[in-house]
Amino acid sequence: MYILGLSAFYHDSAAALVTDGRIVAAAQEERFSRRKHDARFPVNALRYCLDEAGIALDQVDHIVFYDKPFLKFERLLETYLAFAPRGFRSFRMALPLWLKEKLFQKRLLRQELEKLAPDAAWEERLLFAEHHQSHAASAFFASSFEEAAVLTMDGVGEWATTSVALGRGNRLDMLKEIHFPHSLGLLYAAFTAYTGFRVNSGEYKVMGLAPYGEPRYAQTILDHLVDLKPDGSFRLDQSYFNYCTGLSMTNARFEALFGGPPRAPEAPLTQRDMDLAASVQAVTEEIVLRLTRALAAETGARNLCLAGGVALNCVANGKVLRDGSFERIWVQPAAGDAGGALGAALAAYHLYKKAPRLPFNTLDAMQGCYLGPGFAQPDIERRLAAVGARFEVLAEPALLEETTTALVEEKAVGWFQGRMEFGPRALGARSILGDARSPAMQKTLNLRVKYRESFRPFAPSILRDDVADWFDLAEDSPYMLIVADVAPQRRHAMSEAEAALFGIDKLNVARSQIPAVTHVDYSARIQTVHRETNPRYHALLSSFKARTGCPVLVNTSFNVRGEPIACTPEDAFRCFMGSEIEVLVAGDCFLRKEQQDPALKLDYRDRFDPD
Repeated sequence: MYILGLSAFYHDSAAALVTDGRIVAAAQEERFSRRKHDARFPVNALRYCLDEAGIALDQVDHIVFYDKPFLKFERLLETYLAFAPRGFRSFRMALPLWLKEKLFQKRLLRQELEKLAPDAAWEERLLFAEHHQSHAASAFFASSFEEAAVLTMDGVGEWATTSVALGRGNRLDMLKEIHFPHSLGLLYAAFTAYTGFRVNSGEYKVMGLAPYGEPRYAQTILDHLVDLKPDGSFRLDQSYFNYCTGLSMTNARFEALFGGPPRAPEAPLTQRDMDLAASVQAVTEEIVLRLTRALAAETGARNLCLAGGVALNCVANGKVLRDGSFERIWVQPAAGDAGGALGAALAAYHLYKKAPRLPFNTLDAMQGCYLGPGFAQPDIERRLAAVGARFEVLAEPALLEETTTALVEEKAVGWFQGRMEFGPRALGARSILGDARSPAMQKTLNLRVKYRESFRPFAPSILRDDVADWFDLAEDSPYMLIVADVAPQRRHAMSEAEAALFGIDKLNVARSQIPAVTHVDYSARIQTVHRETNPRYHALLSSFKARTGCPVLVNTSFNVRGEPIACTPEDAFRCFMGSEIEVLVAGDCFLRKEQQDPALKLDYRDRFDPD
């Protein structure tokens, strides 16, 4: 049985194919279209999934959309009626789009599918899952747990913004919800906008900025914006927000409470911005911890699955793990809307078709999250040659040796191997790598390679067997979704002058033996690398450890600011030539920047989107 899940029309559209309960392929549309956060119908991602399975679209038994448009339209209407006459301008702008497209998404989906397979009976094959059901299914059914509580937190689906479910075997029972407009995701989004970043793409910047500040406004948030209960349930005072009725997240009352207008995008960051980031992060962590503690007490479950955009807050995830209310936690790596496509397919297979779950031999059903396109070696060589690349083909031992040498020489290395990752994280398939021991690497990668803000931290990849020796973590973290502190024995003591620094001044202090991945609060967003899911990346880390004694590399996504992660060898080569990446390793092909045709060099610095 073939079931294809789709997410589209809001942000981060994607397609995912499940075959007899096994995840065969999943990818975001942006990787193919090269339009970041592409929300259009995912025709390229859909075609990729079919190609990966070797089938035609009319062989698919069901197409499942990740939410229910009529319920979402109901929420839109009821919200405007509740706040009328405020918000008429926003309503007037939204209604034509809904009446033209979104309200009739079943027809729109059918039309798109008929373009690809005109003779299939799509009326009978098209299904719709609820938004939070899709998220919850993506987490529970892809996890290794036979039984688990499932917590989904995001901006908003149809009505739900926070939901709790209990999964057992092939069942997933939704237990309770918090409804719009009371949303942890929208609270965080409001501060994202207020600190000058873009909603739905800049929230991770707020999380990265938080350690530079102090949570001076946390109590103000709890006193005025959030009515938080002991069990983690909450309500937001809508008199401070504008997202229900207006075209912005916050209003003048919000600005008065926090002492001024929003930061303009790209304006210099101030200590106030850092303190605001620290404050909303602290409040988010408190809400999530109260929710998970109450959930553990109510359900008696020992395992927890997390999904929804808030589940990408890896700092909060780390605190939930260390809190100990649950013995084990598992976070869906594509926790946002893209992952809803996968969840919709899994929900249809297990809940609609009532099919049992399959045993699997790896950590979970995600296969390391390497679910996107891969390229055979002859294809890589042909594609690179077609764009004018100059390369040598090396056997794996020589390839690893040359790559290790480049890393030890503190060069930035583009690493393009195997199948592309599904979700927002680069996990050693489409990655830019660096020496974590280098005090200069963090600034070099931010400013000369990624062309992004200097404050942004980088994540470490580490051999799974070595993680407890370098970090305060003894668990698997294969998807870079858990933050933990650098182990005490790996830290450097700070002088009094260094300890007294504030804000961005903290950035230049080398705090550990791996300063390039040690954030200013000694934390790191960790990826544990497993031989079973990524043998070549595991071999590279092993080679680097054998040479240096250090099993840790800097790992960041293979893109420059404002572009999607590289999907094809051509994408990788363009990024290589448009940044100061010095070495590119694509399959068995080894490329040095100094050997390339200078006429092929690109300049990305003036082309990036603010996010």
